[in-house]
Amino acid sequence: MTTHDSGQRSHGDEKIIRVNDVDLCVGAFGDPADPAIVLIHGAANSMLFWRTEFCARLADGGRFVLRYDLRDAGRSVSYEPGAPQYNLRDLTDDVTGLLNAFGISTGHLVGLSLGGVIAQLVALDHADRVGSLTLISTSPAPGAEDLPAPPEGALPDIPPPDWSDRQAAIEYIVESERPCAGTGYPFDEAEMRSIVEQAYDRTVSMEATMTNHYVVLGQIFTGEIEPWRDRLGKLTTPTLVIHGSDDPVFPHGHAVALAEEIPGATLLTLEGAGHELPRGTWDVVVPAILRHTSGH
Repeated sequence: MTTHDSGQRSHGDEKIIRVNDVDLCVGAFGDPADPAIVLIHGAANSMLFWRTEFCARLADGGRFVLRYDLRDAGRSVSYEPGAPQYNLRDLTDDVTGLLNAFGISTGHLVGLSLGGVIAQLVALDHADRVGSLTLISTSPAPGAEDLPAPPEGALPDIPPPDWSDRQAAIEYIVESERPCAGTGYPFDEAEMRSIVEQAYDRTVSMEATMTNHYVVLGQIFTGEIEPWRDRLGKLTTPTLVIHGSDDPVFPHGHAVALAEEIPGATLLTLEGAGHELPRGTWDVVVPAILRHTSGH
């Protein structure tokens, strides 16, 4: 178990910690004595998709910020591509295990896409451990017929590369991220390429990263994971829903459903943003998250 001493400020230092009998890589920002925020990233991403500057801005606002690699991402435990030895419930338990490892009784969860699904499940199953929820670019029920589907052709099917070919893999991931950008925020290819290059170089198995999270998400459609949408009305956790108006993965109607079905939830729409949290939104998003996690 790894803990931090109160009063010691950290700046994204990565550590491998043992959680639920697996190794997870965690980066911390700020003072452990401050209220804790846990950032949970999306499918096929690593913690680096929570930009260092974004994390630092939250920490500068008086928060102890943890970002971490999910299983099959970055430097965390990796499994054979196509055969993850875990499910969504295990990813949920990893969040509470992470809180335990840092001696945190209650944390504020900020989840994006798959991370938002995980955050919902943590709040539903471990309400006493969650101070607030911030749900970004996510859904109460991926694939539900009453919620809007991705626009036709919005997410082109790109043939996967040879994952051992670094340049081809990087190019594939960059091009996969390009359609996620909204009309109001031009796709920053240079920044994305830099992030993907760093992610590739620190990832145990990029093929597993780009495959296994989607296998796990598929459990929603096969019935291996019990639907949770009808439980959202029982949530008492303060919830902020942040969503781009141009999200092609989970169109804006998914955010509206979350905000309507979680009691007291607030919806913050980012006009012109896609399935993303572009730098141009941070002047709005960071203060909103700091207010939401203030306990007031």
